[in-house]
Amino acid sequence: MSLDKPDERPNGNSSSFLLTGFPGLEAAHHWISTPFFFIYISVLLGNSTLLLLIKEDHNLHEPMYYFLAMLAATDLGLTLTTMPTVLRVLWLDHREIGKVACFSQAYFIHSLAFVESGVLLAMAYDRFIAIRNPLRYTSILTYSQVLKIGLGVLLRGFVSVIPPIVPLYFFPYCHSHVLSHAFCLHQDVIKLACADTTFNRLYPVVLVVFIFVLDSLIILISYVLILKSVLRIASKEERAKAFNTCVSHICCVLVFYVTVIGLSLIHRFGKQVPHIVHLTMSYVYFLFPPLMNPIIYSVKTKQIRSGFLRLFANHHSPSHKM
Repeated sequence: MSLDKPDERPNGNSSSFLLTGFPGLEAAHHWISTPFFFIYISVLLGNSTLLLLIKEDHNLHEPMYYFLAMLAATDLGLTLTTMPTVLRVLWLDHREIGKVACFSQAYFIHSLAFVESGVLLAMAYDRFIAIRNPLRYTSILTYSQVLKIGLGVLLRGFVSVIPPIVPLYFFPYCHSHVLSHAFCLHQDVIKLACADTTFNRLYPVVLVVFIFVLDSLIILISYVLILKSVLRIASKEERAKAFNTCVSHICCVLVFYVTVIGLSLIHRFGKQVPHIVHLTMSYVYFLFPPLMNPIIYSVKTKQIRSGFLRLFANHHSPSHKM
C-alpha cells in the first residue's frame, strides 16, 4: 500500500491537510532539502551562540543586547516552528498534517512574525534613547523597563493573532485539503474553508497595517530624529561612533521589512507570477532574517566580536574555572 499519494479529494470530515513542497520538482526534493538543512543548522547555531554569549558575557548585560537576545530567541522560535514540517515534506514526502497541529503551527508562525517586528521597534527605541538622551539612558532603560517592553511585545504578538486562528478550528473544510506550502499559514487555510470567512480576510489586513506598517513607520521616524542628533555632534569621530551603533540594527530592519514587503507585493499583485516564485519568496521571508541577524551583529558590532573571542578563549583555556 503506497503512502506517497494520500487522498486529495474534498472531504468535510477529514481531520488533516496535505502540505506541499515544490510542485513539479518532487524528484529533486532530496537535493533541495540539502541547502534547507544547512540553512536551518546555521540559523540554530548562529542564534543559539548569540543567546549563550549574551547570557555568559557580563559586558553584554545592557538593554541593547537584551533586545538582541529577544530577536535571536524569536528567530529560533520561528525556525523551530517551520523546520520540522519542511524537512519532513522534502526528505520523507510525509505531507499529511493534523488540523490541530496545522492551526497551532500557523498561530506560532504569525505570532512570532509580529513579535519580531515588535523587537525591532524596541531596538529602535533603545538606539533613539541612547543617542538622543545618552545621560539618562541607564535611568530610562532599566532592567525592569526592558522586561516590561519585552513582555508587551510578546503579548501583542501572541494575543493579537488569537481572533483569526480560533475560528479555523470550527470551520468546515469541503474544498481540496491541499495547502500550497510545506507549513501552515492562515491565508492558505482560509482558502479551503466552506464558511463565511469575511472576518478572517479583513482582520489580518488590519493587523498587518497596525503592526508591520505602524512599526516600520515609527522606526523610520525614530531614525530621522537619530540622524538629526548625530549630525549635530561636532566631532567627526564621535559622529561616526554614534551612527555605527545603529548600523547593525538598520541592516536587520532592512532585511526583515524588505522581505515582508517583497512577500506582500508578490501575494497582492503577482497573480501572473509562477507559483515557484511565491514559494521561494515565502522561504526567503522565513529563513533570510534568522540567518542574517546573527551574521550582521557578529560582523558589525565590536562588542559581539570581542565577546565571541572571550567566550571561546575561556572555554578553551586550561585554567578556566567554573
